[in-house]
Amino acid sequence: MAPAPSSSLATAGHGKTKSGRSSSSAVRPALLAIAVSVMVVLLMAVLFGARWTPSGGHGGGADTSWVSAGALVVLNAVSSQQGADPVVKVAQPHDRLLGGLLSPDFNDTSCLSRYRASLYRRRSLHVLSSHLVSALRRYESLHRLCGPGTSAYERAVARLRSPSSSNTTSDAPSECSYLVWTPHAGLGNRMLSITSAFLYALLTGRVLLFHRPGDDMKDLFCEPFPGATWVLPEKDFPIRGMERFGIRTRESLGNALGRGEGGRDPPPPWMYVHLRHDYTRPGASDRLFFCDDGQDALRRVGWVVLLSDNYFVPGLFLIPRYERELSRMFPRRDAVFHHLGRYLFHPSNTVWGMVMRYHGSYLAKAEERVGVQVRTFSWAPISTDELYGQIVSCAQGENILPRVRESSSGSDNATAIPGSGRQQQQRPARRKAVLVVSLHGEYYERIRDMYYEHGAAGGDAVSVFQPTHLGGQRSEERMHNQKALAEMMLLSFSDVALTSAASTFGYVSHGLAGLRPWVLMVPVRKKAPNPPCRLAATVEPCFHTPPHYDCQARTKGDNGKTVRHVRHCEDLKDGVQLVD
Repeated sequence: MAPAPSSSLATAGHGKTKSGRSSSSAVRPALLAIAVSVMVVLLMAVLFGARWTPSGGHGGGADTSWVSAGALVVLNAVSSQQGADPVVKVAQPHDRLLGGLLSPDFNDTSCLSRYRASLYRRRSLHVLSSHLVSALRRYESLHRLCGPGTSAYERAVARLRSPSSSNTTSDAPSECSYLVWTPHAGLGNRMLSITSAFLYALLTGRVLLFHRPGDDMKDLFCEPFPGATWVLPEKDFPIRGMERFGIRTRESLGNALGRGEGGRDPPPPWMYVHLRHDYTRPGASDRLFFCDDGQDALRRVGWVVLLSDNYFVPGLFLIPRYERELSRMFPRRDAVFHHLGRYLFHPSNTVWGMVMRYHGSYLAKAEERVGVQVRTFSWAPISTDELYGQIVSCAQGENILPRVRESSSGSDNATAIPGSGRQQQQRPARRKAVLVVSLHGEYYERIRDMYYEHGAAGGDAVSVFQPTHLGGQRSEERMHNQKALAEMMLLSFSDVALTSAASTFGYVSHGLAGLRPWVLMVPVRKKAPNPPCRLAATVEPCFHTPPHYDCQARTKGDNGKTVRHVRHCEDLKDGVQLVD
């Protein structure tokens, strides 16, 4: 197996002078000047009042966790004095490459959404590490070298098909190694697990391949990597039935470790990693994926097949060997999905057409867009009436939506024209578009009717829209997934988000937007809790089923207390998420 690409970055001051002596002494004054400049800027910010720059102003819901205006000045000052990219940076308005996150090596028309989606979202102020940008460019080169259609890929498949006839020895590394992702559960879960798999591929020098056994994921996403496909060719791939793998699959990591075959020599040609929600059941060893034992067992395996319905990124932060690299990629741990999601997920032209038609017809003229995403679960039952009351209580209590007028007679926006007996319509105080996304239509209808029958206090013009109400989740259908992705994108254009607890659909939407949402808390004994909602502490999704395992003690543990940046989720107490 090829070693992981180098994670080091070239740094100033390590060159040689013409005389052969180190130039570090010449660099020290410049570094000292930079340090002094930074300290002066920070001191001025403290003395004269540093003002945080959120993504946008919204009463009660402004997100102030991103980066301060003073910090932007510091970053720009450091960049200009070093003559190079700063350690972290923020994308400028209308930057089609999002500060270097996206590669410029694509044809615009092949994927209209890639360079245009950011134009419809509020400007992201989540800092982007230059180390992550470098890691993405290295990965793209690796994918071009090893991806489907290359001679390296054909050789790797041949070794997988006939490992005993391979000319390589157990000590000779393979040219390329692979991580094959296979779909499971709904689209939100799939997008979160793909993101997790991609980060793991970055950390381990593997090439991520997208297993697409049916047509439910076709014409959904654009290719994310330039010059190569990430779709696994199904026809000649020797491992079959991957979508049916489970915890009892003999080739699974957990079963191999249970048989004492974790570090066998030679390593197996492929291994399966089971990180579906049932991987933590008693007696299962798959949770050792997040321990050194599991990583050692996988290190020299050429092909790893992964099935997961989890956002297991927080689990990767629990593995000590990846700690340094992760901290360099993500100086702020609360923006991992925001960056990787915007890098990976670009709707196909078919889906983007749906998004643009709906946005242009209903949302484009609004001065504020409110996204309301409603999802119910069998494990958290609540009546329609009770949940509707919870939504309204949260939205009006936190000034997300205006209250209605006390009297339904007359109009707040009409004034009499003297002597004419007529009224003229005043311009509304603000045009507010409310996008409701739910499998059911009742919540949209009630919110719409509330403002239609009574009007908004204060004179706001509130329009309420819902693109679809499909009645149930059908993730095995392509059109269903295309509509779901279109709605995720529309929600990601919101200025403020209100979302249901534990919804992966909501995680994706506000994660792409870079918004801390207002979260409708889980019902208590079928009743809305008090308070009805809470502003999320982080943009990051929740890892619903972490291992809760202490690798050193080899016993149960609380992963919400293992490392500083991983804490229990507010919307699901057993889950964990990244915070900063």
